[in-house]
Amino acid sequence: MNLRALPLFVGFVLTVSGQWIHQPTPGIPRTPDGKPDLLAPAPKLADGKADLTGIWVRVPPPGYPGGPNFGNTVTYYMPAGAEVPLQPWAAELLQRRRYEDLGGGRPSERCLPHGIIGAMLPNTPFKIAHTPGVTFLLYEQLNQYRQIFTDGRKYPEDPNPAWWGYSIGHWDGDTFVVESQGFNDRTWLDDSGYPHTEAMRSIEKFHRTNFGHMDLEVTIDDPKAYTKPWSVRIPLALMADTEMIEDVCDNEKDAKHITAK
Repeated sequence: MNLRALPLFVGFVLTVSGQWIHQPTPGIPRTPDGKPDLLAPAPKLADGKADLTGIWVRVPPPGYPGGPNFGNTVTYYMPAGAEVPLQPWAAELLQRRRYEDLGGGRPSERCLPHGIIGAMLPNTPFKIAHTPGVTFLLYEQLNQYRQIFTDGRKYPEDPNPAWWGYSIGHWDGDTFVVESQGFNDRTWLDDSGYPHTEAMRSIEKFHRTNFGHMDLEVTIDDPKAYTKPWSVRIPLALMADTEMIEDVCDNEKDAKHITAK
């Protein structure tokens, strides 16, 4: 069982460094002492596009609470003073999820996907892998994945609503832009319970600033749940000299396993 994923089922942050596998990453820039040079220039693909390949994890923003806390919340990644522009029904549902249900019933409790934005917020890594025509996002948590198509296809005309939606990517300079639609309405946008509907569209912009750092801007446009589009900015850090490990969600038995540790 992957101990790094346990906080997502019990609602607190647990640091378990040392659970990662040590596996030197071949071919990466290094400092004279042999450590990964995270400030080296961002690499390029063979076609000259930015290379986002690697294992990434979000960087906690300033003011992020330490120690026990409730979940991972989108508001920590918004500009100071910004608010999520909720429709009245969505605000009521968020209040119920937060203060009446205390976060109970979120999809991850039942081994279901976090979805967008929530999959980027836990302290668990994901891998980006480019191939011709499709870029993969491989999430360690729950062994899940996304396909981002870059082969020129269009969205399905009558999609079967999906947990991750349907994603199409293109390049804007050195920024990889991912536009997604065709979602179901069953994911939460974060652990605190921000909802969305099947009308949601998202735009993700991945910009690798140097070898070890990347900015991710996510914009949510769902007029049925929000009065206007809104965005978060999530800083990402490269995890070098390691590899992802298997994470199996044991249905609804994880809480018992945690207490048994």
